[in-house]
Amino acid sequence: MRNKVKFLTLSLVALLMAFSVLSGCSKDSAGDNEGNNSGGSKDSGSKSEGFVLGEDELEYTMYGHYDWYTMPTWGEDIASKWIKENKKVNVKSVSSGGNAAQKFNTMIVANELPDVIWMDRGSDVDKLRDAGMLVPLDEYIEKYPNLKEWAGESTLNMLRADDGHIYQFPNWYTSQPNGNSGYVVNEKYYKELGSPKLETTDDLYAFLKQVKEKYPDIVPYEPGQGDGLDILYSAFGEDHTTAFVGMRAVPQGDKLTSIFADPVYRESMQYVSKLFRERLISQDVLTQTSDQVKEKVMTGKFAVYAGSSPTVNSNLADSLLRDQDPDAGLKMVWPFHKEGLDKNKIWTGSWSQLGWNVSVITKAAKNPEAIFAFLDWYTSPEGQRNIFWGPEGLYWEGTHAIDGIDEAPVFTDKFVTDVTERDKLMQTTDPLQWTGNTVYIDKSKSAFEMTLPEDQQNWATRYQSQITWKTQYNTTEYVNLSPMPDSEEGIIEQRVNDIYDEARAKAIHAKSDEEVIKILDQADKDAQSVGYEKLLEFKTKKWQENKAKMAGK
Repeated sequence: MRNKVKFLTLSLVALLMAFSVLSGCSKDSAGDNEGNNSGGSKDSGSKSEGFVLGEDELEYTMYGHYDWYTMPTWGEDIASKWIKENKKVNVKSVSSGGNAAQKFNTMIVANELPDVIWMDRGSDVDKLRDAGMLVPLDEYIEKYPNLKEWAGESTLNMLRADDGHIYQFPNWYTSQPNGNSGYVVNEKYYKELGSPKLETTDDLYAFLKQVKEKYPDIVPYEPGQGDGLDILYSAFGEDHTTAFVGMRAVPQGDKLTSIFADPVYRESMQYVSKLFRERLISQDVLTQTSDQVKEKVMTGKFAVYAGSSPTVNSNLADSLLRDQDPDAGLKMVWPFHKEGLDKNKIWTGSWSQLGWNVSVITKAAKNPEAIFAFLDWYTSPEGQRNIFWGPEGLYWEGTHAIDGIDEAPVFTDKFVTDVTERDKLMQTTDPLQWTGNTVYIDKSKSAFEMTLPEDQQNWATRYQSQITWKTQYNTTEYVNLSPMPDSEEGIIEQRVNDIYDEARAKAIHAKSDEEVIKILDQADKDAQSVGYEKLLEFKTKKWQENKAKMAGK
């Protein structure tokens, strides 16, 4: 799925002083959980029972806590414009300016926290919560019906903090596999080279060599901003998900162990290094921007494109390329695997019940209940239909029951015939989908798409059903393993991450397979010297606690 960022470490004293100042600005929170348990209709509630969207104005600020994230202007696209006009909601963006950690710290010191922060789960949220800066959502969850109905008790319990309260509104939560990571092949070059077998890592290497020889002006293997390199990790070991790379830890039995010493990781880095030194990979992979990646994909200047969510760019690129040349286009292929491994145990990505990231409401918000009411509507069938496919009358008209979903949209002919414009809209609204309801969206679109001839099916939906959802690993048991940043283990984790980043860059640029191993050996020693084993023990304990919680213990 996408890049992760962490807070810069502040001194605990300075941070808590800043938090305490902000905490005093708004002492009203979610109440004492003794309010009305009924939320009225599943779309907006009723006037007597809570905030009703469309009757009163709601404007709030939202900060996306990512270096890469730039929020589109709310109300400029047809979907958010409809919400702004009909639900009277206006969301004002607070930009990270490309440096999320610095921006966040500046907001704290300046006493200018936004109303909502869209961010990763884990220690960063815990830090805000421990400082008393977040609004508990328990009362609102009981009062407004949609999150509770669609997420379910199990997922909500996994979000519950140590103090017993819930502070996080999940995004793309789910009870079934989801995810988009994998490999996209440019059919133009693939067909012109004779449509060779593309199953193993040896097949991939041979194909990329052919591409380089015949098409010197295109990128053989486009790995995005590096996530396409991490995906290759999964090709060298059964049941080795890319999530282990992000965790900096690999399970062995009932313990988490060093990523640097993992034989699968070491072999994958040797493979990546070989591709890089033979110039089969973008040479600016560690520095290129998302816009640069998008430009290459949209113009078809690649042979194989891999990433945590390559469908976002490829969905539109496929239709654009086919408009220019009927024989062109993109396709996804089953994940590559090392010869001898079971291809059905190769996982290019992961999924968890909790989904991707979360929204938290800060105590800077003047009306946190109104914000929650909007988020709850946003995750409802009505909210999801509008932000995903635009307002009623264009790509959908009315609703019906299908595949267990009572309010699935009835798609119009324009949904099928106006593919390019439809995909442009979906790409535009993708950055505005903060409360994604995976089961509703996936079941609604896949059930409809499967009724169409293959050439009329939505590109992304087709490959989600055929490949990506089948090749994502359930990592719910591994969520929230990171320690507090200013704890001893948190400081160790930052040092290990720094060692990892440096070693990874060196390994990619290594002159030989032997040099890759030497670099990783040294990285393991360096990590152990700063307390890596203590960090792994901490993560192992959190992992075992997660498993117990999931087992209902």
